[in-house]
Amino acid sequence: MSREALLRATLRLHLAEGIGAILLRRIIRRFGDAESAVAAGPVGWRKVAGIGDKTVEAMSAVTEGDVDAELAEADQRGVRILLLGDDEYPEALRNIHAPPQVLYVRGRLERADALALGVVGSRRCTHYGLEQAERFGRMLARAGFTVVSGGARGIDASAHRGALSAEGRTVAVMGCGLSTVYPPENAELFERIVASDSGALISELPMRTAVLSGNFPTRNRIIAGMSLGVLVVEAAKRSGALITAEEADEEGRAVFAVPGRADSPMSRGVNELIRDGAVLVQDLDDILEHLGEVGAKMTPEEPAAEPVPAGLDDTEIALHAALADGPMALDELVRKTGLESGRAASAMTMLVLKGAIEQRPGNVFAQRKRR
Repeated sequence: MSREALLRATLRLHLAEGIGAILLRRIIRRFGDAESAVAAGPVGWRKVAGIGDKTVEAMSAVTEGDVDAELAEADQRGVRILLLGDDEYPEALRNIHAPPQVLYVRGRLERADALALGVVGSRRCTHYGLEQAERFGRMLARAGFTVVSGGARGIDASAHRGALSAEGRTVAVMGCGLSTVYPPENAELFERIVASDSGALISELPMRTAVLSGNFPTRNRIIAGMSLGVLVVEAAKRSGALITAEEADEEGRAVFAVPGRADSPMSRGVNELIRDGAVLVQDLDDILEHLGEVGAKMTPEEPAAEPVPAGLDDTEIALHAALADGPMALDELVRKTGLESGRAASAMTMLVLKGAIEQRPGNVFAQRKRR
């Protein structure tokens, strides 16, 4: 059977409403391959556990024209459709309990993406959570890991941006079809991942699948499945990030967690993860040590330090140096440097006026980069 014929037959099954990864695998195993499964027709399909009249009706409704339309849509969007047996299909994902039989990819996957860490957290998050997600995304990318996350607003987007800021690789696993841009405010981020050849957007869902809440928990198993471990940065009690951590644990992946404020509802879930056995993480070394031999071989690449601008006093130099690891809020700078808050605030104002740093929304500061 040619690869094209196998792809078309698999899509005939995959496009039927109600056919998920587990049922699709069961169908293909029952008949030996996708082409034989399609040929079995309604009489044969009813012999498969989990298939009733409604599913048979949905399978019968898919036509060759639907397959043509799906292939045309993927081609128009620059999306490749991978099958489980394709060489480009991620090896780690191939071996989870319910691997996607079909994987849509916009961008580029590499073999090096096998060294991946998932970074997840809440969409509604604190400024602290955003800072830490970007910080760890950046540190992991510098160490040579591909950062895998869900492309959502909040923690996910910050983790992707952190990886890109370090000129590293990142993969966004979408909970909708790749014809849909969600959330819309991340469109520029998604285009940057693809255009910079720094990773990929992937989904197991047909191209035009809309945003449905039920799709997000299932996509979390892909984030976990592609990763050596999952780092939860910030998560409330009912956060979907906890589902990803649970999926990672079930697949034998490591679960890491960045501790949050004890009195913050946004940290309740992640702090309970730590209580229940997740690895407490404060910096990259905590992750590398837990990954054993793999971690020992990862060598963080230190970024070139920004030169200290002329004309700064000792306090300003200390604050400028503290921003070398990335943007920080004023209260975090005070904690890191040990300076009195009023003195630090005054010095930050002078640094902005001298053009040494820039101020961002939320009273966040960053070194002004060389042009």
